[in-house]
Amino acid sequence: MEDHSAGIRTDYANVDLRQTTLDLLDGGHFDVFVIGGGINGAVAASSLSDRGLSVGLAERGDFASVTSQESSNLVWGGFKYLQNYELPLVFKLCRSRNKLMRAYPTNVTEVGFLATLDRTAPFPSWLAALGSFGYWGIGSFFTRRPSFYRPATLEKMEPVINTESANAAIDYADAYLKENDARFVWSFIRSALHRGAAAANYLSVERADRQDGRWHLQLKDRVSGREMTATATSIVNAAGPFVDGMNDQLEVSTDHKIVYSKGIHLVVPRLTASERVLAFFDDTQRLFYVIPMANRSVIGTTDTRTTEPQEPVTDADREFLLTQINARLDLDQPLNTGDIIAERSGVRPLVVTASDDKHGESDWTSLSRKHEMETDTERMVVSIFGGKLTDCLNVGDEVAEAVATLGLDVTADGGNWYGEPPKADRDRFYAAAATVGLDRAPSVEHAESMAEVLWRRHGTAANAIVEMVADDGSLGDPVLADTDVLKAELPLFAQREMIVSVEDFLRRRTKIALIRSEEDLAADPGMAEVSRFFGVTEPSDVRR
Repeated sequence: MEDHSAGIRTDYANVDLRQTTLDLLDGGHFDVFVIGGGINGAVAASSLSDRGLSVGLAERGDFASVTSQESSNLVWGGFKYLQNYELPLVFKLCRSRNKLMRAYPTNVTEVGFLATLDRTAPFPSWLAALGSFGYWGIGSFFTRRPSFYRPATLEKMEPVINTESANAAIDYADAYLKENDARFVWSFIRSALHRGAAAANYLSVERADRQDGRWHLQLKDRVSGREMTATATSIVNAAGPFVDGMNDQLEVSTDHKIVYSKGIHLVVPRLTASERVLAFFDDTQRLFYVIPMANRSVIGTTDTRTTEPQEPVTDADREFLLTQINARLDLDQPLNTGDIIAERSGVRPLVVTASDDKHGESDWTSLSRKHEMETDTERMVVSIFGGKLTDCLNVGDEVAEAVATLGLDVTADGGNWYGEPPKADRDRFYAAAATVGLDRAPSVEHAESMAEVLWRRHGTAANAIVEMVADDGSLGDPVLADTDVLKAELPLFAQREMIVSVEDFLRRRTKIALIRSEEDLAADPGMAEVSRFFGVTEPSDVRR
């Protein structure tokens, strides 16, 4: 998913990528116009542009700035969906997980899950153990074999776990993102750009009218206020939690709609030295996790019904998660709100049938993260409902199939719209990085070397970092303390990644804002350099 592909631009030096893209969008005509730049919109743009279609994309905020930046960073088959006997869904997600692990060997990596079974577990230990082996089999035995442990062994494996009420534990494997979720979304946007798509952030669709067999779109750049127009043969509605509202605007009726589930995560200092996920059942018998992220731990997620597409973390949310985790870990001092470094609050769009206006709590808690796709052949609109990061490649394939039913000339899958560059390219980069000292271990990552981190983040474009460090060794230093982002990376970020504000850089193109508190960052001398690159033009209207 990198620079070895042809596209509308290959040399980013001295080019305002976002402005160039806006110029391409203004007055342009596209086979497909994608509305939404979260994971669904990003994979749709990448998949469709790889299949020979001209693609435009508008994201009202920054790419992945709503639900897609608030995930658990897990790439998994949905072990918990076995409770509701959703075997076809688990099989589909496991296959997608395996495909992602093969395609992104440094980004999507296997991670162990150690699940403690205590009085709050909704099923007996023997059934959980049986389920872990069934899950392994449904996943084609792609990950390592699961194991079953008694409390004494569990305590030796993870001394931080309070085993007083534990009956047993199961140890199985899934996968997770080493980088953050929003950056993974950006990689698909970048892939789409290289394949000729015109995709821009902070660009709103103000109006969409269908006339004379095509869509006429009125667009607005939310940074400069510039008003633009474009036309399209068809539209893909990938607006995530806003999909229903967008369909109302497009005058499209659908058989499905979205309801909302709020899930929060709290980022705290690292709670265990092991690079594994700790799983527990809370007092409501729902799973929550302690997930590794660099030198931090992420606690979550919750599952609260809401009627709003965006909601902040509340005091009640914090109290609930801290109470749950303190009861299940044997810490020297219980965690409190002062230990929270960062917070994440994501509202998941869950799919229901449009005729089902009322869901009881029992139905509510059993809703899964499946996706549905609907095609309106008269209005030439494809709508994507729901979904999750693990299922993204399936969404990309299915949206291409749906667009084909609209009569557009969709070519065969070229197989190049996702994945890392070839291993030979990676090995050459690692060798070059070693010559300038970038084979050293990063300070905050569980990775073999800085070279691995840079490759994961930039792919073949990371070769430019090696050249810069070779010319000036100081550029190999971190730009901010307690991070693995190097000074040499800043020009690359600025030239290639449509970063409009400091928040875009800290929160979505990197995970710095998730592992450093706002107070610490404000006091870091390196923020002056970050602001020099990304804080010159702060947009006045970039919020949803």
